[in-house]
Amino acid sequence: MLGLSNVLALIWGRIGDYPQDIGQTEGMMTILIEPGDPYAPGALALLQASHELMQSLFSPDDCHQLSVEQLTTPDVLFLVAKQDNQILGCGAFARRDGYAEIKAMFTDPVVRGRGVAASILGALTDIAQKEEFPVLRLETGHGLDAAIRLYETHGFTSCPPFGSYKASPASLFYEKRIG
Repeated sequence: MLGLSNVLALIWGRIGDYPQDIGQTEGMMTILIEPGDPYAPGALALLQASHELMQSLFSPDDCHQLSVEQLTTPDVLFLVAKQDNQILGCGAFARRDGYAEIKAMFTDPVVRGRGVAASILGALTDIAQKEEFPVLRLETGHGLDAAIRLYETHGFTSCPPFGSYKASPASLFYEKRIG
C-alpha cells in the first residue's frame, strides 16, 4: 500500500506559483496533481461513476454533487491525480463566502488505498491556505466510511450544516480550520 509519504504531487496551471513536493518517490509510484478539465474523458468517467454511486445510495434530495458544468466555473478549482497520463482521481473546491467547500472527491476503485485521495485533499488544502481561506468545509454521506476516515484522518471535525445545506439523516458535515 502506497501512503502519502510516498507520493509526489506537483501543482501546475493557474496555481503554478506553488509547486510542491509532498512525498518521496524513490522506487514508488509518482502521482501528479494538476488542474484538470472535468470534461476530459478520464475525469468525466470518474465524475459519472461518482454521481451514479451517490444516486444509488441516496435520495435525489440528499445528492449534493456539482454538475460537470458547475465544476468549470471560475469559483471552482478542479484537480486531477494522474500517473502516466491516466487520471486516477479528482477533487475540487468551490470558493464560498468565508470558506472553501470540498467537492467532487472520487478515486478510481482500482487505485484506492494508494494515497491518491489523500494527495488530492492535501493539494486542495494547500491551495485553499494560499488563497487565504480560513476554513475548509464539506458534506458527505452516512455510510461512505472510506471518505469519512480520509477526512477525519486529515483533521476534519464534525460541524453543523453550513451554506444552503439543511440537516438530513443522510448527511454528515465536516470542517477543518486552515488559516
